[in-house]
Amino acid sequence: MGATLRFPKVVLLLLTGTLCFSQSAEDKKASFAAHIQKAQGYLNERRPDLAIPELKAATEIDPENVEAQGNLGVLLYFQGKAADAIPHLRAAVERRPGGMVKIQGLLGLAELHKADTVQGRKDLEAAFPLITDPNFKVEVGLELVSVYTQSGDLEEASMVVSQLRKAAPDNPEVLYAAYRTYSDLWGESMLALSLAAPGSAQMHQLLAHEETRQGNTNGAVAQFRKAIAIDPRLPGVHFEFAELLRTSHDAGAKKEAEQEYRAALQQNPQDEKSILRLAEIDAQNGNIQQSYEEYTKAVALQPSDADAKLGLAKTLVEMNQPDRAEKLLEETVQLEPTNAIAHYRLGALYRKLGRVEDAKRETELYKKYKDMKEKLRALYKELQIQPTESGADEPEPK
Repeated sequence: MGATLRFPKVVLLLLTGTLCFSQSAEDKKASFAAHIQKAQGYLNERRPDLAIPELKAATEIDPENVEAQGNLGVLLYFQGKAADAIPHLRAAVERRPGGMVKIQGLLGLAELHKADTVQGRKDLEAAFPLITDPNFKVEVGLELVSVYTQSGDLEEASMVVSQLRKAAPDNPEVLYAAYRTYSDLWGESMLALSLAAPGSAQMHQLLAHEETRQGNTNGAVAQFRKAIAIDPRLPGVHFEFAELLRTSHDAGAKKEAEQEYRAALQQNPQDEKSILRLAEIDAQNGNIQQSYEEYTKAVALQPSDADAKLGLAKTLVEMNQPDRAEKLLEETVQLEPTNAIAHYRLGALYRKLGRVEDAKRETELYKKYKDMKEKLRALYKELQIQPTESGADEPEPK
């Protein structure tokens, strides 16, 4: 659990609190203070094993002292004595409701270790939203996801995963938990749909995605056709079908993809992704003015779409408007810093404008991210997934 890294922060936080006494006798106050002082000294020496007896003695003198109870519970927990820690952690939480977030999180973890799933879940649920320390939030959140997954509460698990991804977006444990949770949720949804409506358009649409995932393009095409035959107005189906068709090398399939994009636009004239794809098709066919108008509309509908801005910039270069293209390319690399092609195009434009050093920097970034993408491609190939990026087949700048 990484105890050696986390427990000092929790303990020291508690020891800075104000001491309170239920006993008024001066000798007991002095004895309590002496035990606390010794415990603090042992903690400074990183000897929790020696601090524990001192804190036990202190809690016997003043059971109402929140800091002493909390510290003792923390030390016992990180010494692998979860059962012994629980009463002290519980005492601290109950004596200061809502003010012991980390301690309540630790209490929940201890209860789970002792197989008290019901109470552990309650304490983790109470603590998790209020925890601000990223590392501890991840630990508590992952345990909570595990509890939800084991009980089949996948919706709750997905909500926790969503919060964890915001708190620790690059944490491998969090990303794997997200993958597992969403995969389980997908499987559950697929089973529910197959039982509720096995012959529905939605079921065929789902099967088309599954065939695509498994690399069976012909099977996916067949499923999309069945879905559209049942319900031509099924949300998203025309765009999804077009996306599959556009990957084909067959001219007829590519032509059908264009028709499907247009069918998607008939349902939703504000479908920015379909507009973007049609702009790409027109650009490939040499219809520069039409492509320009479509790219412009796509950017207006979705200003944060890096691919739309990249496409519009390319069109502007061809229309001999480098100043406008430069601004768009600079915005594109800000939106998507790892977009190799955006760096390539920006470097080429800088070179054309005589900005040699800027061009060199962008060329280096292009090579860096292109190499990174190639490494990812080798990994994704095993999963039958290919990373996509607009203009990915361009040659390297010379």
